[in-house]
Amino acid sequence: MELLRFATAGSVDDGKSTLIGRLLYDTKQIFQDQLEAIERTSEQMGNEYTNLALLTDGLRAEREQGITIDVAHRYFATPKRKFIIADTPGHIQYTRNMVTGASTADLALVLVDARNGIVEQSRRHAFLASLLRIPHLVVCVNKMDLVDYDEAAFEAVKAEFREFAMKLDIADLTFIPVSALHGDNIVERSPNMSWYEGSSLLHHLEEVHIASDRNHVDARFPVQYVIRPQSDAHHDYRGYAGTIVGGVFKPGDEVMVLPSGFTSTVASVDTFEGPVDEAFSPMAVTIRLDDDIDVSRGDMICRPGNQPNAGQDLQAMVCWMSEASRLAPRTKLAIKHTTRTARAMATDLQYRLDINSLHRDESAEVLALNEIGRVTLRCTQPLFFDEYRRNRATGSFVLVDETTNATVAAGMIIGAGS
Repeated sequence: MELLRFATAGSVDDGKSTLIGRLLYDTKQIFQDQLEAIERTSEQMGNEYTNLALLTDGLRAEREQGITIDVAHRYFATPKRKFIIADTPGHIQYTRNMVTGASTADLALVLVDARNGIVEQSRRHAFLASLLRIPHLVVCVNKMDLVDYDEAAFEAVKAEFREFAMKLDIADLTFIPVSALHGDNIVERSPNMSWYEGSSLLHHLEEVHIASDRNHVDARFPVQYVIRPQSDAHHDYRGYAGTIVGGVFKPGDEVMVLPSGFTSTVASVDTFEGPVDEAFSPMAVTIRLDDDIDVSRGDMICRPGNQPNAGQDLQAMVCWMSEASRLAPRTKLAIKHTTRTARAMATDLQYRLDINSLHRDESAEVLALNEIGRVTLRCTQPLFFDEYRRNRATGSFVLVDETTNATVAAGMIIGAGS
């Protein structure tokens, strides 16, 4: 079954956690004891209804304040698809959490309160979804019950959002009017909005086409682990394990190993179930080559005629995630890119981006917690990368503070530096 990863985003109190709870409840993904527990908690909190947001807001602070702080992942399946949901926070001080939760998403759900329309946080989350190159964006206009299911209220939000989205790079944009509290248009089409001719949210999630979102053109295989013979019975087995992050690999394909530049032919592509005739992203496989060449962790297997960029200088958009430190020119860090690790130095901060207004502050000297900016990095050894807009796996990286081993930033590669 195909897997769809989606992230929810939106302003505080727009109903993200309630929507996910409703989705889980109406698709009968909740155990009876879970339901009884949240019914008891809802009663203790003085709610007149079962607060389905409690299914995802698990931290005590989240329940006390009625907000989402950390990313909560939930899993469910229908006969058509499997789903992983990342419920991400709305507050600006948790921007790093949203970036983390949405970085692997195929689709982003942005919730907008039908009464309030597009607010600052809605714009910020739409921009972050665009920056993270999430291929599909669904705007759920929530709380339609509080505007008497009025079509004009929905159309007003739709027009306002479309106008803002024209400034962003969003390939697929869908609008759905919903009431998460009452379940309107969540799993089934709602009779309260007969004027709406589109599908329910669940139907859209089941049917949205994601197979062509991944890059099946550029063959990319970062080597994660070398499997060497462990017994006499397998003395001639030598394979390279990892996850395909682009393109297609088949036995007989001519390939090149970077950084050495040696070429060989794929002898076999093995999976846990056995050899396959072809493999593609995001399959985890072991590739065996016809020639016994030196390949180690961090190397990249690609096609001789279609190689990634190789270089030590990068231009990237960086989201700073550390409370304890800041990113300034000449800051030295470790960089982890695919399966390769090197040391890096920030040589230049070109600008800091105001994620609410999209204004570029070129006078900025540092990036602090939750801030995003364009940075030039110099690495101690070449990385094999593509632009983030072409391949999210080979175009992204994390920065690590070597003294604390804490991940302090996430980055998206724009291109080679100078």
